[in-house]
Order: sequence, then C-alpha cells, then structure tokens
Amino acid sequence: MPEQYPLMVPGASSASADIEVRAPYDDALIATAATTDEAAAETALATAYGLFRNRDAWLAPWQRVDILERTIEIMTERADYLALESAREGGKPLADSQHEVSRAIDGVKLCVEALRNQAGTEIPMNISRSSANRLAFTTHEPIGVVVAVSAFNHPLNLIIHQVGPAIAAGCPVIVKPAEITPLSCLRFVQILREAGLPDEWCQPVIPAEMSIATKLVTDPRTAFFSFIGSARVGWMLRGQLAPGARCALEHGGVAPVIVAADADLDANMAGIAKGGFYHAGQVCVSVQRVFADRSIAEDVGARLAELAGKMVVGDPTKADTEVGPLIRHGEADRVEEWVQEAVDGGAKVLTGGKRISASCYPPTVLYDPPADAKVSTGEVFGPVVCVYPVDSLDEAVTRANSLDVAFQAAVLTRDIDTALRIQRRLDASAVMVNDHTAFRVDWMPFAGLRHSGHGVGGIHHTVEEMQIQKMLVFRSAEL
Repeated sequence: MPEQYPLMVPGASSASADIEVRAPYDDALIATAATTDEAAAETALATAYGLFRNRDAWLAPWQRVDILERTIEIMTERADYLALESAREGGKPLADSQHEVSRAIDGVKLCVEALRNQAGTEIPMNISRSSANRLAFTTHEPIGVVVAVSAFNHPLNLIIHQVGPAIAAGCPVIVKPAEITPLSCLRFVQILREAGLPDEWCQPVIPAEMSIATKLVTDPRTAFFSFIGSARVGWMLRGQLAPGARCALEHGGVAPVIVAADADLDANMAGIAKGGFYHAGQVCVSVQRVFADRSIAEDVGARLAELAGKMVVGDPTKADTEVGPLIRHGEADRVEEWVQEAVDGGAKVLTGGKRISASCYPPTVLYDPPADAKVSTGEVFGPVVCVYPVDSLDEAVTRANSLDVAFQAAVLTRDIDTALRIQRRLDASAVMVNDHTAFRVDWMPFAGLRHSGHGVGGIHHTVEEMQIQKMLVFRSAEL
C-alpha cells in the first residue's frame, strides 16, 4: 500500500490536494504527500521568523551537536531502507543510491565537524592611539530564516547539503524538495525530529502553486535562499530577493574534458564513462563534451562506446543495474530529440541512440556532433557523451570555454606542464587532472561560475554562509 505523508507544518492545515509520487522507472505509485496552500506557507514562515526573533529560544551549539549526532545514528540504522526508497523515487541505481546515503550520513558528520571547529578571530587593538585600551573579537550567529529549494537528482544528499548546514548554523529552515522526489526529504525531516529537533526548526513544504514558493523565497523575512535547480528559475528568483538576503545558487554545466595526445586511456576511460553515465547523466557536472586530440579521438570514442555498451540499464532497485531511468518520460523524449538532431546534422552514433523504453535511454556516445547542436551547447542532463576531434590543445580550450556556463572540467595528460597550462586557461571552478568532471567530496568547495551558479557550496562553506560574524569590542583601562 502506498505511504501517506501528512502536512509537516506545525499548527497548520492545508486545503490543497495531495500529490502522488510515482516511480520514474515503471510509474508505480509509491506514496501520496500533502501539499502546502498559501495559508500553511504563511504559518511556516511566521513560525520560522518568530523563532529567529526570539533569541532566548535559539538552540545552543551543544544542542545542535546532540541532534545531529543522533541523526547520524538513526540514518546509519536505516541506511538500507533509505537507499532502496531513494532508488525507487529518484531512479538512481541502488548501488549509487547506497553511496548517496553513505555520503549523506557523512554530510551530517561534516555539519558537526563544522560546529566543533568553528572559531572567531581576534581583531588587533592597542596598535594605535584610537584603538588603545580595547579588545575585539568575532563570534558567529545564525543569519536568519533559510528557505531551501532543492532538485530531484540527489533526493537525499542535496537536502543534507541545504538543511544540515542550516541546523548547524542555528537557522530555522523551510525546505521545498522537488515535487517529483519529495519523500527522501520528508523522511530526513522525520529523522531530525526523532533525533530531538523541535518540529518548528525544520518545516518541509510542497507548495500547491509556484507562486507560493516564490512568496516564501522573496519575503523580507527570508534571510538566506538556497537553490539547486535550473538557471532560468534560480536567476529569476535571485532577482526578486528582499534587500539584504543572501543566496547560493547551484545550476548546471556542460562539462568539458580535454584529452591530450599523451593521455593514458587505459587508466582513465572507465572513469570518464562513469562520470558521463552516472545517474543516467542527470548530474550538474556530468561529463558531456570530450575534446580529444585528433590522433586519438576515434580511439577515445571507441573505448567509451565499448564501456557504455556493457552497462546494464533498467530497474534502479536491482543490484546489478548501472544506469536507471530518466526522471520523467518527457525527459527521455527530449534526450531522444536532441540526439536525433545531432545525427541529422552529421554526428556518428558509436553506441546507444535508440530509446529502450518509455523511461530509459541507453548510454549513448556521439562522435563529432555539430558545434551548434543542442548536445554541444546545452546541458543534456541525460546519458549522452559527445567526442570531438581537435587539432590543438588551444582549440580544445577555446571550444570548452565557448558557452555561457562554467562549472567543473577535466584534462587527461601524462605531462604536468600540459595539465598546468590547460587548467589555467579553462573557465571552471575546479579542474580535475586525470579524473572525470563529476568528482566531488562534500568538504571541498563546489561552485558554478557565470550562468552555472552563485556562491560556494560544500558543507563547511555553507555553514559559514548561513551565519554572520558579529564583532565584540571591549574598552577597559585594564587593557
């Protein structure tokens, strides 16, 4: 029987209809969840803002640590359940969903670590006549109400990266999961509450209408807006924030890999394939554009095609599945259209390219698509990797930098000078040498540039962003 998730806004009721949450693989009904109408959203925001304004009600750092540590224990106990259900609702293969849960648990640990290692700074005084007899240092305080809007592709770990730091920083948080994958978020909030977090400090909402979400984000009571999703929506909402509100935006990219003529293909092609087809390419830093020296480009394409062709595509809840479905049937339609456009323009299909089912598209490798094709200029967000022959490294860099997005990139080479030359010239916030573009650990800075985002992600960085530094200055004749 499908699960039922009630409204989780304390003291509120909602007149809007429940939503159905269905598995992307076979459209099976998993659960129903209550949605939030305008009145319930106002209750959530008023409650969160009231908590922040009542400084006597703030959770002490030791209380936050206790709650987060108990959260780790509960998540560890339920790791198998969380992984299986995440695979069902999001379509990410079970093995990868298990890894996501492991990362999520580690993310909560990083929130505790951030609290335990946070320290203020002494500001030099007594070094001028005007600063005599003074002592100054900084402390940290929560910035205010956090409104977090999340994406579908990592339905648990993305929530950890947005909600975990808010709890650690001491901010009341309202979190809106992706409507198509809300269950992992709702389960995590239930776990937080079970771990001792008062219900009012973290309120999940599924707005019945987009206008309700927009109101939450742009209301003057919102101090920090955390967004993971499309550039169109993220930049639009940023432009409507109240004066003084901070934000962090994480959008997508069209990640480039530059393969020099001396690259060790035996050591690197498996990683490039994984980076391109992990979660069916539905990752903001998935390998998409591979610019390979013309002397080896066909070999690069052939190797990727061989690896892709062996990947098991299908039911994400099965242990041997390597590539699951796209999140919506309409996304599979779109990927199919983009690939066909590239083929009509002269691209060669090295593997894949033929729809498997309503929800599944196979790992596909295209050779030399047109420079103006959608697969060359837009984020595919599907299991498609394009290989382009180039005549020089400078040409590769120029083509890699030709779009309005810039996130993570990679270079494959055995020569340190080549690696340094390319990493310096690439428009990217991170460049991986002899690794794929989707590499990430949750304590490293993670930032999109230009249209790809704003601000810096990563647990420790986000905790800092959700706080203010307040300076305290003492004046005393004894100083």
